[in-house]
Amino acid sequence: MTDIQTVNTTPFPDQEPGTSGLRKKVRVFQQPHYLENFVQALFDTLEDCTGQTLVLGGDGRYYNDIAIQTILKMAAAAGFSRVLVGQNGLLSTPAASAVIRRHQAFGGIILSASHNPGGPEGDFGIKYNISNGGPAPGKVTDAVFERSKSIDKYHIGAGEDVALERLGETRHGAMTIEIVDPVQDYAELMAELFDFSRIRALLTSGRFTMCFDAMHAITGPYAHTIFEDQLQAAAGTVINGQPLPDFGGGHPDPNLAHAKELVALLSQDSGPDFGAAADGDGDRNMVLGRGVFVSPSDSIAILTANAHLVPGYRAGLAGVARSMPTSQAVDRVAEQLGIPCYETPTGWKFFGNLLDADMATLCGEESFGTGSNHIREKDGLWAVLFWLNILAVRGISVAEIVHEHWANYGRNYYSRHDYEALDIDVANGIIAHLRDSLNQLRDRSFGDLQISHADDFSYTDPVDGSVSQHQGIRIGFSDSSRIVFRLSGTGTEGATLRIYLEKYESDATKLHLDTQGALADLISIAKRLCEVEQRSGREAPTVIT
Repeated sequence: MTDIQTVNTTPFPDQEPGTSGLRKKVRVFQQPHYLENFVQALFDTLEDCTGQTLVLGGDGRYYNDIAIQTILKMAAAAGFSRVLVGQNGLLSTPAASAVIRRHQAFGGIILSASHNPGGPEGDFGIKYNISNGGPAPGKVTDAVFERSKSIDKYHIGAGEDVALERLGETRHGAMTIEIVDPVQDYAELMAELFDFSRIRALLTSGRFTMCFDAMHAITGPYAHTIFEDQLQAAAGTVINGQPLPDFGGGHPDPNLAHAKELVALLSQDSGPDFGAAADGDGDRNMVLGRGVFVSPSDSIAILTANAHLVPGYRAGLAGVARSMPTSQAVDRVAEQLGIPCYETPTGWKFFGNLLDADMATLCGEESFGTGSNHIREKDGLWAVLFWLNILAVRGISVAEIVHEHWANYGRNYYSRHDYEALDIDVANGIIAHLRDSLNQLRDRSFGDLQISHADDFSYTDPVDGSVSQHQGIRIGFSDSSRIVFRLSGTGTEGATLRIYLEKYESDATKLHLDTQGALADLISIAKRLCEVEQRSGREAPTVIT
């Protein structure tokens, strides 16, 4: 029996998990007792952990290895009988979900701050996933926060640290720790869903080239194994494939602003035919063709329209779901297919209920996240393989697939403008101003654009009846254009105001305009309505995607 130490502690007031767990600066987590308090609050909140199996791993960012050793000792003290840990502490978020589901684990702890920067001065995060492999629902995270406010002691096992690099089993008292290959279960699942033979034929044909940018984050080992080893893509197809604690000094967010090396490659006439990138923990993706960027909103619509070409989805789709700020491009595909399309708040846990109830098969968010019912997280490499499967079957380029889709369904011009690290009071003031203005906004006109509806989005879950209010200010116009305002909970400094802009175009002569130009009127209206420049002093967004 492991010696159990009980350590007296005092609460921290700032341990409220967001939609993706608890995220703070590394230096915050390095405070004495900070991590331990949160983990103990989690274990105290869960049903009896005795005899259960826990999955544990992270994206390899700074402090990942130290945190894992602490959590292992606390798991032993909590009575877990088995912990499955990714080799070297590595486990992508999608892979963690797959491992939880395949091994029927009680749950899992994932150490990541997703697409946020890493390193000693960067960010760290911890979240809990339940037995279905998805993020803990609000009732769990709320209970953890309540417990964290009154915690006065935590329990931790004594003993040596575990060698995370060695595959196999070891013991910590009565608890078995198994260091597992972080890629194996996930790669096997991908081979079940996609036509690896056909993708391999494409990648070895000599007529097709691709580049995958792992951004020195978690997907490097997965990409090397799946793309270069199993699918036999040329050596060097995967770039920045070594996970580093500081992500090589980069920002592991797969978008046009941060994946500059990949974007530059795909902009060249001699560049690869296909490019993709994934984020820090592997759940987000960016897809590019030579000279063309596929917006995440268009991507989920195109995957839905072509799902019948992919083995894992040939039987048909039960439905699709998108987060409210995501463009309505997928709605048009769902309508033509005769399947339901659900509009949910931002956060993958809302999709999880629909997936568990077999009401949806594919899900997507504008924030570079797509996924399906194979796990209960968004999944970056899955999306890349889905695209490769479609390309292998269709035999045409990414640009041709995108342009054909617009010709068939029309184009939803779409963009997101982020104002990052705003003063929290300023950001809250902007949303409060918009909320107070809703009644006056209805039927207001701006040139040829007339507001037809304005509300603060509220969602009633069709599965469990739970209600989520204040999920974003929506302003719709009579021509189907819309603007959405909401605050993001993924940052660790200040607040991020996100402005989403969307305009539908069906005129075949207007399907290839510059996105920001096509949205210029909406951009101007959005700034006027929220008064962001006057209230924040910012003349332009921090990031435009």
